[in-house]
Amino acid sequence: MRRREIILLLGAAAWARPVRAQPGARPVIGYLGLESPGPYASRLIAFRKGLAEAGYEEDRNVTIAYRWAEGAYDRLPALAADLVARQVSVLATPGGAPVALAAKAATTTIPVVFEMGGDPVALGVVDSLSRPGGNLTGISSLSVEVSRKRLEFLHEVLPGAGRMAVVVNPTSPTAASQLKNLHEAADSLGVTLQIIQASTEAELEAAFMPEQRRRWAGLVFTSDPYFATRSQMLATLGLRYRIPAITQTRDFATAGGLMSYGGDFEQSHRYAGLYTGRILAGEKPGDLPVQLVTKVELFINLQSAAKLGVNVPATLAISADTVIE
Repeated sequence: MRRREIILLLGAAAWARPVRAQPGARPVIGYLGLESPGPYASRLIAFRKGLAEAGYEEDRNVTIAYRWAEGAYDRLPALAADLVARQVSVLATPGGAPVALAAKAATTTIPVVFEMGGDPVALGVVDSLSRPGGNLTGISSLSVEVSRKRLEFLHEVLPGAGRMAVVVNPTSPTAASQLKNLHEAADSLGVTLQIIQASTEAELEAAFMPEQRRRWAGLVFTSDPYFATRSQMLATLGLRYRIPAITQTRDFATAGGLMSYGGDFEQSHRYAGLYTGRILAGEKPGDLPVQLVTKVELFINLQSAAKLGVNVPATLAISADTVIE
């Protein structure tokens, strides 16, 4: 074989090999989002803030490849697989248990940083909080555990109510545990629960319809990212149909909903960004303990209470983190 033919063959082989990042190239973060960029805007700001604390800034020394599920949980496995195929440096999944579980199923080698409201040990995401092991670590606000408190707070506002409705996303991996806690709370309060399943916007809107309203006094939303990112929609429906409701995120109360009670998502997303940066800098996810965001905040909108014709007890208003007057 002549020298020129050998060179051509070597060139063809070089083109056939997969292209890998060269030394000094920017690392790539794969960001798997449950929703779309709009509803996640404030969370993205918090994530980037944490990333900056670790010394990384998007488009300066790190690239972020985004994949958005647009609220469809069944799209998550394919999106996670796409990011894994791209061989990203870290897979960030700050969007709840469904996103973390999709990432866990997609890779055992690429580091994964999750953020969720559920217990990552109980869900099988990590072996333990202090020593996660494997390729996953992250943040948990344990906001799933406070679903029962939402029922208790709404019952304080509606003390004579004998029946309440609970809205749950049946596709959520934490649905069963939240319903168990809510039934226990209802028994202690002497309240009967009506369970409404909703995993689409049409089903959410149907939960507020007048024919449903005759059966119960108020709506309690379980912790779920799908509900959290539709806070404006839920607040608008609550005021339109004059239904007292409580959800997990402050976005609901600030948008005109009656009350919210849950973890501080800005803090948890900032920590997720910080952990992502630390792993980019060389730390191993299995050595980073799962961080617990223990801050839980109660928001009450007294303007909306007046419009809904309900009275918020002074003792409850005093205990709130934020009261909108």
